[in-house]
Amino acid sequence: MNTNSNLYTVIYTTLVVVVVAAVLAFTATKLKPSQDANAKAETLRQMMSAAQIKPTDELYATRNAGILQLYADNIREAYTINLDGQKVGTLSTGRSDIGLVDNLKPQNKAIKDGGDATLPVYIFKNGVIVIPVYGAGLWGPVWGYIAFQPDGKTIAGAYFDHESETPGLGAKIKDEAWFREKFEGKQVAFGEEPAFNLSKNAEATGAANAVDAITGATMTSKGLNEALNIWFKAYGKHFQANVNAEEE
Repeated sequence: MNTNSNLYTVIYTTLVVVVVAAVLAFTATKLKPSQDANAKAETLRQMMSAAQIKPTDELYATRNAGILQLYADNIREAYTINLDGQKVGTLSTGRSDIGLVDNLKPQNKAIKDGGDATLPVYIFKNGVIVIPVYGAGLWGPVWGYIAFQPDGKTIAGAYFDHESETPGLGAKIKDEAWFREKFEGKQVAFGEEPAFNLSKNAEATGAANAVDAITGATMTSKGLNEALNIWFKAYGKHFQANVNAEEE
């Protein structure tokens, strides 16, 4: 075949594309189990940081296998609810098949649309209850986990993360322990709107459900505040009808 012909160029290019695509597909298939394991362990680290099962730095120093075992040793039950607050399913807590709802974007959309949301509730053996939150920051998604004391309203701990917030500003929601610690001991007013207030000088009101926003990170703080209130509203019926009722 004439290597200078157009036909040769087309055939050669096609073969290269096919080979590269096959290599990429093979690599992606091989890496997926490892990627999934890393993602699961990361979610568990964030949840257990909020629940204060161990200090955050210790959790991130623990390998994936240890994180799975730590979760299995400390979780009491995990289940899912709908927007009516009704329990609709259970999540496995066994070491080998831990069940999570960690794809929060579609659940966020379902909450906003009033659709068929599947919201996870994680209850640890120390009585702490953990739920996720998810929303939009300045440059991308922000999310986190809020842990409640057994009374179902007092915050025991929090962990926040983001995809692309500004370093030194919005990224402080994840990077600064002092910001997470400000939530400890605060209360969520389930059934009220807003259920929580994260804004400039919010703490000056003296309200139990108020935390000051991060200075210089207005849009990130606003997005996180909206995420908190959207998800607290979604969980409101369940907490009021079930969690709080158990404490009475």
